[in-house]
Amino acid sequence: MNDFKKISGQKVLIVEDDEGLARLLADETSDTGADSRWVKSAEEALSVLAEWEPDLVVIDMRLPGANGMDLLQRINTMHARPGFLVITAFGTISQAVDALKAGADDFLTKPLDLDHFMHRVVRILETRMLREEVNHFRRMFSVETFHGLYGQSRSMRILFDQILQIASASGPVLITGESGSGKELVARALHNESDRKKQPFLAVNCAGIPETLMESEFFGHTAGSFTGAQKARQGLFAEAEGGTLLFDEIAEMPLSLQAKLLRILQDGKMRPVGGNKEQQVDVRIIAATHQDLEEEVKKGNFREDLFYRLETFTLEIPPLRDRGEDIGILAGRFLTSFAKNMNKQIDDFSDEAMAMLQQYPYPGNVREFQNAIERAVTFCKGDRITPDHLPARIRSYTPDRNTREIPSLFQSHPGSPLPSLAEIEQRYIEHILGQVNGNKKRAADILGVARRTLYRRLNGNHA
Repeated sequence: MNDFKKISGQKVLIVEDDEGLARLLADETSDTGADSRWVKSAEEALSVLAEWEPDLVVIDMRLPGANGMDLLQRINTMHARPGFLVITAFGTISQAVDALKAGADDFLTKPLDLDHFMHRVVRILETRMLREEVNHFRRMFSVETFHGLYGQSRSMRILFDQILQIASASGPVLITGESGSGKELVARALHNESDRKKQPFLAVNCAGIPETLMESEFFGHTAGSFTGAQKARQGLFAEAEGGTLLFDEIAEMPLSLQAKLLRILQDGKMRPVGGNKEQQVDVRIIAATHQDLEEEVKKGNFREDLFYRLETFTLEIPPLRDRGEDIGILAGRFLTSFAKNMNKQIDDFSDEAMAMLQQYPYPGNVREFQNAIERAVTFCKGDRITPDHLPARIRSYTPDRNTREIPSLFQSHPGSPLPSLAEIEQRYIEHILGQVNGNKKRAADILGVARRTLYRRLNGNHA
């Protein structure tokens, strides 16, 4: 029982449609001092998860509506990934493997031995607590060495956590983010944190390869398979065997090749151009894009089945304009690096220069910011960066009218009383949505609420 004291205060969510078993498991975990709740369906679980962040989710594989595997994959994309213990009355080896590949920490079959169940619960929670401590210290002492990614903002800490959580999984990953936000760096971080880190990491830009050459580039070809193919050639999948392959700008891949990529994701087999035999490949696939793939699916430009397969794990990189507290970190890092490369002694930024750097929105994200600092260091002849060294677009930038209109959120209409708190909240939500072009996920991140909470607010429910 002493071991159980270690999980006192931990949050446990039981998702089980057998009400008697759900209550029993909730009572057992509550007796250890854990904060336990139970629900009977995936839909109820998602509703709870919108407002409550458990440390462990116990999921029955067979649930009414969406099944346990679907729920596990949905939870995997949330900000704070909990531990997972999957239980089922229909336990098979293949189900166990699928659950573990999807991110489950352990797998039990019914009927459950309660003592055995509780020891598994303790083990998962202890492992998760230890991992969080390790991640915490890594962030504290290695902020500037997290595989080339820099930042202490909440959104970047969440991203780092997500990378560490899903790096050990084997499923495909979809990385989204604006141009210049660092999608390839995130992909490399995933690779370097994974068990594949000693194997190749290859990146290919789908927008930079002629469509006629893509298939050969990806899958290789046999000698004589087409005009000019005098020798057989291995493709990128063969070169990345055992490692990771990043398809950057995945939305630019032709539909015909999307079908072949889906086949590889489903059964791990491919066929070189002109080849007669299929080859088994072991490559983790990461896709990256700055486009909205859901919109591309609606337009018929991207396969729906491939989209759903790729988004098993999704990482969204926040734009630099939403990471104001990271500007100082990035500025110092780039200043030190460029000054050293140019053999200059430049120590700091003037207050005015730093203020200009802080307020500029960076449509080109980190890449644009890095180029701006390189330019500043190049033109600086003293020991401090001043506004004169910055690009003209940064010096001349003033906040747009939408930003200046924020005080109007508090104004009342003629003849009406001052706005209520609920009205101000509604106006501010609409303002943020306008700033991010209606992207509800990004708006929820900026507001610091779950998307489900945002939807309720938009519908006028402030409870």
